[in-house]
Amino acid sequence: MSTPSTLRAGRRTNLALLAMLVSALVTGLLGYAIGTPGTARVVTIAHGAFGLGLLLLVPWKSVIVRRSIGRSTQHHTASILLGLLLLTSLAAGVLHAVGGYHSVLGFTALTVHVAAAVLIVPLLVAHARGRRQQLRRADLTRRTVLRAGALGVGSLAAYGTVEAANAVLRLPGRHRRATGSYEIGSGVPEQMPVTQWFTDRVPTVDRLGWQVEIGPRTVTYADLSASPDGVRAVLDCTGGWYAEQDWRGVRLDRLLTDAPADTQSFDVVSVTGYRRRFALADADRLLLATHVAGSPLSGGHGGPVRLVAPGRRGYWWVKWVRRVELTSRPAWLQPPFPLQ
Repeated sequence: MSTPSTLRAGRRTNLALLAMLVSALVTGLLGYAIGTPGTARVVTIAHGAFGLGLLLLVPWKSVIVRRSIGRSTQHHTASILLGLLLLTSLAAGVLHAVGGYHSVLGFTALTVHVAAAVLIVPLLVAHARGRRQQLRRADLTRRTVLRAGALGVGSLAAYGTVEAANAVLRLPGRHRRATGSYEIGSGVPEQMPVTQWFTDRVPTVDRLGWQVEIGPRTVTYADLSASPDGVRAVLDCTGGWYAEQDWRGVRLDRLLTDAPADTQSFDVVSVTGYRRRFALADADRLLLATHVAGSPLSGGHGGPVRLVAPGRRGYWWVKWVRRVELTSRPAWLQPPFPLQ
């Protein structure tokens, strides 16, 4: 028979699991968005700690599961599926963190990690709604705070254990960038994986006849490729790899000198319809690139013309640029991730 104390313990365990899981999902989204190394390192550590911390709660959750068996089977199938997806996501995340970047039939460990996490979201919402756990004043005791602190320390220790294993066993994971990405093809563009946002496809393009509309004017591929502007920048793909390359093309601020006075931002638009918006003040840090490592960009890597956006994750580096649309709307007024 369940006593009030065991019921409270079960409810608190469920609340802790929910908080840890939501935190892992949120930090995972932030990890996709942040490209600057310092901030990305903090987010990556937090994401890993929240994920591994879920495992520390398994002994307490197993007691709750055993206690609930036999009461009602209505939600058991969804609960089992949720648990399997969670274990799959955690296992794939750890595999990516220690094993390097490997693709099997077009899928990587990071792909499986993210896909399982996406599938978890609707199941988690349904699971939480069916088993509502409310935070109560009695939960905010000194003992609860100490237990939460111990869970936090344990979660960080679990993450530290993975990093220590990387170092001691000299696993590929010790070479991860702050974002969690692995170096592939730096200085050798043909070795970079050909990847794009999951809604995009590599189009068929005419390099010599390519033109880019910049507001009311049109710039030819020949004009863009003749420019000496260049930058050494890291393309950090959300697919789990990065490469540092020398890019050449035209700085965008040189092409936007006649922007109307009310212009706040501009959309860089691909021939496929894919787009990202940037503040006008950022134009001097952005490059419309035609060459990488001294050679014309290949179609798979965004040629004839792609955007180079240093300090931003790969989905900001718009491929196959066809237009730059000026707008009076602020740069933040767009979806955080591409929807098209």
